Amino acid sequence: MSTDWKTDLRRRGYRLTPQRQLVLEAVDTLEHATPDDLLCEVRKTASGINISTVYRTLELLEELGLVSHAHLGHGAPTYHLADRHHHIHLVCRDCSGVIEADVTVAGEFTAKLRDTFGFETDMKHFAIFGRCERCARAHAGQDTEQSAGDSGNGGPTGAPDGGE
Repeated sequence: MSTDWKTDLRRRGYRLTPQRQLVLEAVDTLEHATPDDLLCEVRKTASGINISTVYRTLELLEELGLVSHAHLGHGAPTYHLADRHHHIHLVCRDCSGVIEADVTVAGEFTAKLRDTFGFETDMKHFAIFGRCERCARAHAGQDTEQSAGDSGNGGPTGAPDGGE
């Protein structure tokens, strides 16, 4: 899909209404956004839009292949434009950051699922949770500080090893 949403919608038999345009622009601007996030963005321009309009619009736009959603944790799904490359979402549990990884990085995994179970995966809705590089470094630093604080005391109570 291009950013010529008017043509994309007309080709599918729909008009680019002001509400659809605002929701598409919000999805484009915010990238991975929940319906509530999109509503806040849309209301910067059109205060009369309500959440049900956003949900109905997202549902139609997804049916038409213009937007796609993913579940990046608990709560509402997040939406992004469907024309972006197929990717999986790497979600940091510490900072909630989202990294988009090309779906090809999971090629061996999806091939194994197909070969073992005959299962065809839909990786565009897939999220892997863990810790991003920055948070992993920060966490490793905390572990090092805690280990350094414990060294030389011989145990959790501070008694030397082999003490009485």
